[in-house]
Amino acid sequence: MPEGGYQKTQKQVGGGGLGAYQDAIVGSRSLGFTLYFEFCAWVGALPGALGILMRGWFWPRLFGACGHGVRFGRGVVLRHPRRMRLGARVVVGEGCVLDARNETIETALSLGDDVMLSNYVVINCKGGSVTLGSRAGIGAHGVIQSVADSPVVMGDDVIVGPRCYIVGGASYHHDRLDVPINQQGIRPDEGVRVADNVWLGSGVTLLGGAVVESGAIVAAGALVRDVVPANQIVGGIPAARIGERG
Repeated sequence: MPEGGYQKTQKQVGGGGLGAYQDAIVGSRSLGFTLYFEFCAWVGALPGALGILMRGWFWPRLFGACGHGVRFGRGVVLRHPRRMRLGARVVVGEGCVLDARNETIETALSLGDDVMLSNYVVINCKGGSVTLGSRAGIGAHGVIQSVADSPVVMGDDVIVGPRCYIVGGASYHHDRLDVPINQQGIRPDEGVRVADNVWLGSGVTLLGGAVVESGAIVAAGALVRDVVPANQIVGGIPAARIGERG
């Protein structure tokens, strides 16, 4: 995944003191909110039932909005939680990373009701936005990333298998030979759109410009960067039609 923004953030935190830490991690210069964020980070490391209960009590106040019955596993990492909106009964598994760093919009990360994030899912909104509809399920070690105003939008009842990589804004500019690629910036694209009732198998990759229409299935290990019509079954690299539902 493009990491230029991450490298910049590391430099800011390392050399800029409390203000830089607040800008890069907390998302607020309020000392009171920063202290509460730090307390919640400590609560995030608590194991067992006590940790789940305490996160359920204290963490909802961190977010721009948070529905009832949300549960957070141990070791969840949050960045700019005020730019996140979580629906009711969302489950965030152990070791997940939710990063909503986008100062141009109020809500960068939105999770619908009954969304399930399995362990070690990473969602990054560094200059972009990610929206997951109700009852979406993201398998373990999945990565969803949106950068350079290239949104990722998923509908309701989407199944995403483990280790999938879904990214809007995946490519750097690379035309100049006199400038390192990681300094040429990220090329915006159309982002990724996944309609309702879609199944993505294990290890699927969706790149900017991918559109998976309602009822489609993408087989394990496939790479998609264009349109998958409704109810089609596709597979391979690049993905091609291998069947049709019904």
